[in-house]
Amino acid sequence: MKFRRKRGFYEKYIKRMLDIVCSVLVIVLFSWLYVGIALAVRVKMGKPVVFSQLRPGMIGNNGQEHIFKMYKFRTMTDERDENGSLLPDYMRLSKFGYGLRITSLDELPEVFNILCGDMSFIGPRPQLVRDMVFMSDRQRMRHTAKPGLSGLAQIMGRNAITWEEKLDWDLKYIENICFINDLRIVLLTVKKVFGKGESSDELNITDDYGDYLLKNGKITFKEYNALQIKAQKILERKLMNDSKRAN
Repeated sequence: MKFRRKRGFYEKYIKRMLDIVCSVLVIVLFSWLYVGIALAVRVKMGKPVVFSQLRPGMIGNNGQEHIFKMYKFRTMTDERDENGSLLPDYMRLSKFGYGLRITSLDELPEVFNILCGDMSFIGPRPQLVRDMVFMSDRQRMRHTAKPGLSGLAQIMGRNAITWEEKLDWDLKYIENICFINDLRIVLLTVKKVFGKGESSDELNITDDYGDYLLKNGKITFKEYNALQIKAQKILERKLMNDSKRAN
């Protein structure tokens, strides 16, 4: 899928420069916090301390969406049912993991994604590949900007708003990417995290986009299954390509 959007001087050059400088500062100044959280996760939940997940991000010069590996501190256990299948997310979210989420400390490893250039401090939050395949072409325009550690949808309600509202806020953000808007989102994010904090509704584990659409009768079960298979093929192709490059 190819998309096009004209990017301004700030987004092309200044934003990336600010991301590099700020990510280095965060990593250096808060190295003690990274180590402390890593040790706590290791003691509370064991290995792995950091987990990675493939997410869709900004398109490249060839017009293709870029699938990258995003890093976060682990917040869930590996508890399984009698058949060996992982329990639902809400059952595996530990009390300690919830504490990391409510303070957004689980997001700290994403600063390394920012330093590497896969993410930015501000932009549409990277969703799952299995969410991406259910998006319309208009909604997937959000991938014409680098995904962010925080974004407009996060300060406007995060998981307390509907999927459509969340994606619409992302589209509103890419209409005018500028320093003033990014600074405003940074300040409002800090206020949320260090002020009253995010509400339980904002932190709720929500349905994947496909599940949400199916439950609300917006797609058929046949469409749902076909797109889930498509997402799996995208992930398998990415893993295969990464494996070939590694060898």
